[in-house]
Amino acid sequence: MQLDELYRQVIMDHYQHPRNQGDIQGDAMKVDLKNPTCGDEIHLQMALEDNVVSDVRFKGAGCSISMSSASMMTEAIKGKPLDEALLIMTEFKKMIRGEAYDEDMLGDLEALSGISKFPARVKCATLAWNALERIGENHGHTH
Repeated sequence: MQLDELYRQVIMDHYQHPRNQGDIQGDAMKVDLKNPTCGDEIHLQMALEDNVVSDVRFKGAGCSISMSSASMMTEAIKGKPLDEALLIMTEFKKMIRGEAYDEDMLGDLEALSGISKFPARVKCATLAWNALERIGENHGHTH
């Protein structure tokens, strides 16, 4: 099986069966972001315990790229310290921009690496990650 085909299947699986969708009960940091160029939107919620992402959920509407990227992001950062989640975000954005990145840090997120060849889709793939970045900034972390 071609790697591109495998990646497509991973992306579609996350689009059709999104992980960590819905609302967090109780205290959570919340960010709403919209991509005005295509109308994609995301509502990201994240709970921290001792600076570790104890829960992260999203709701949104948009294309398969933005929604699967959000689903994959929640899986990648759940249970990780916020600092590590933000490092993953930095490496993910490098990958999407076609720059050199730390493959070991991204794992399954590499399924979205082909997006770098489609500049118009980069905003779709990074929407959820920009929401994560905003939460990090609001929490006093900068990357």
